[in-house]
Amino acid sequence: MITSSQIRAARALIKWSAQKLADEAGVGISTVQRMEKAEGLPTGSIKNLDLIQRTLENAGVEFIPENGGGVGVRLEKYL
Repeated sequence: MITSSQIRAARALIKWSAQKLADEAGVGISTVQRMEKAEGLPTGSIKNLDLIQRTLENAGVEFIPENGGGVGVRLEKYL
């Protein structure tokens, strides 16, 4: 599961506003804001979190899981 800080970082990486992410994911702006405000794991429904994660991944974001160096995000490498 992705973290709140990963959502914030992913959105910044692709230069999307919170409203743009909400529109693209089909969720309310308050949902995005609430998930980004949380410490650690976002609060809210798993369904909405999944929509946000898939939307960001479709926009080219790759979520990096905990691997000893901490979680993170990066842009996918396109060939």
